[in-house]
Amino acid sequence: MKITFLGHAAVLIEGSKTVIIDPFLTGNPQATMSVNDLPKIDFIVVTHGHGDHIGDTVEIAKKFGSTVVTNFEIGLYLQKKGIDKVHTMHIGGRATVDGVMFKLTPALHGSGIVEDGEIIYGGNPAGVVIGLDHRRVYHAGDTGLTKDMELLSYENIDVAFLPIGGNYTMDVDDAVLAAKMISPKIVVPMHYNTWDPIKTDPEKFCEKVSEIGTCECKILKPGDSLEV
Repeated sequence: MKITFLGHAAVLIEGSKTVIIDPFLTGNPQATMSVNDLPKIDFIVVTHGHGDHIGDTVEIAKKFGSTVVTNFEIGLYLQKKGIDKVHTMHIGGRATVDGVMFKLTPALHGSGIVEDGEIIYGGNPAGVVIGLDHRRVYHAGDTGLTKDMELLSYENIDVAFLPIGGNYTMDVDDAVLAAKMISPKIVVPMHYNTWDPIKTDPEKFCEKVSEIGTCECKILKPGDSLEV
């Protein structure tokens, strides 16, 4: 499995199926890839309704006929935008869709969709665990630190993407505690340095993760990949 960090919180997973999470490419100052550069996308996961996460979902889904996995409310919103293939979920049990396992997990954040100056209710924000090709990837979405993350240690996560930018999400110190609770094999920082309010030092995060010794920390620049 190849996992590519696309900048901010956008992640591309390529294996027997191709999954993109929170595909904010257009307007993303970190993005090194556009929608036209993407491979065929089988699944799009949207963790919550904010524009820097729902991003290019509509364009990508229409281009590739992708199935969007998201909460019920965002699913209804996307269907009104002409997206036919939507698998809606909420935080709770797992769903296997065309051989890929998805499980939404708690996130402490908001999920409103801003359109034409109005806020549309976007349901509950979430993180997601994805099971593909005997690997588990956890993407926290936007969240503060929560004790629920301790339960993720039972998921045997291979790679965890955690926000570290602070202000809107966990900061470095809280993300280190999250990594300790989750105990993934590899942790990758995300959601930092896109804009001034979330500027931070990912090297400091990795230094502190190495001190607790529960997992390996890797910094991926936008466009960088790792193999698991």
